[in-house]
Amino acid sequence: MTGAVSKRPIISIVIALLFECSIARLGEEGNGAPTKRTTLHDLYDLQGQSPWYDNLCRPVTDLLPLIGSGVRGVTSNPSIFQKAISTSNAYDDQFKQLILAGKDAESAYWELVIKDIQDACKLFEPIYDQTDGADGYVSVEVSPRLANDTQGTVEAAKWLHKVVDRPNVYIKIPATAECVPSIKEVIANGISVNVTLIFSIARYEAVIDAYIDGLEASGLSDLSRVTSVASFFVSRVDTLIDKMLEKIGTPEALAPRGKAAVAQAKLANQLYQKKFSGPRWEALVKKGAKKQRLLWASTSVKNPAYPDTLYVDPLIGPDTVSTMPDQALLAFIDHGTVSRTIDANVSDAEGVYSALEKLGIDWDEVGKQLELEGVDSFKKAFDSLLVSLEEKGNSLKKTVSL
Repeated sequence: MTGAVSKRPIISIVIALLFECSIARLGEEGNGAPTKRTTLHDLYDLQGQSPWYDNLCRPVTDLLPLIGSGVRGVTSNPSIFQKAISTSNAYDDQFKQLILAGKDAESAYWELVIKDIQDACKLFEPIYDQTDGADGYVSVEVSPRLANDTQGTVEAAKWLHKVVDRPNVYIKIPATAECVPSIKEVIANGISVNVTLIFSIARYEAVIDAYIDGLEASGLSDLSRVTSVASFFVSRVDTLIDKMLEKIGTPEALAPRGKAAVAQAKLANQLYQKKFSGPRWEALVKKGAKKQRLLWASTSVKNPAYPDTLYVDPLIGPDTVSTMPDQALLAFIDHGTVSRTIDANVSDAEGVYSALEKLGIDWDEVGKQLELEGVDSFKKAFDSLLVSLEEKGNSLKKTVSL
């Protein structure tokens, strides 16, 4: 855990770009003072979409310029923490104290993570308060080792919610078949949830149902503080389907490359509109229930041939969230287009979706494969970090005993 913080150069670029944006807008408000207004503010104020940042590391105060730029929440995952902790010395002092106090590597890991989440929650608390609990959330994921453990996930979610002890924390639960029932139970316990790793419309519908079922089962008279987002992954869908299309190789198969992910996301939004309407939902609204917002995740572009705002610009609309890692955030601040696009050209999206089915693309199978890959990626990151922490802990103990 030595060396410079690898994310710092990107954050520095973001801060520099924000300063340029401020200078460029001198005098816009008639007082000659620099403003930090960016396309992120416009995204929220004009289109009702909340821009979040998909990254977290120490010092969390690095988030302050981003909050000033219009970022309204933060997402994290095991891979993000693996990179943050293993490439920075900012965690060393706390880790040493924990190990010398008798903590094992995994217990120490959670202590490190929980501190970051609590500190970030504090920074975003004003946004949470200003929006009456609609925004300003920081997400922390249960152990990826529990992705196929229904009850283990429930207990881990309850524990994390209790130890973080912040009103604006989202407990992340994967949308695996085993964890969909966990979502219902955790929501029923009054705990707000970020459902992650959603790759198909079929699984997304199961997630919505789990949220609504959980609200109905909660027995709470006031549901206004139990909220949720459904993290629908985008770019990874194109990465896999493009490979499948290139393997087919016909002109008809090559034509829709780079179009599958956005098409499916637009249809997911159509399902969102349908499910959060009607008598059943309205009965919950009377108790203060809030819609489970769609959150666009995996918004970084993997194929350099595609526009770098491909997974942000076409998915803008009210009551949604877009969480962006560094590169996507930079690109959107610099040259993103703020316009309502989520429900534009839906018939074209339906056409792409159907055309891919006719080419032999099984959307449910694509979703299952991507889910397995996503869970496996998080498990490997988690396990790798624990191994390195254990080695470092053993080295510390030896040094002290000498």
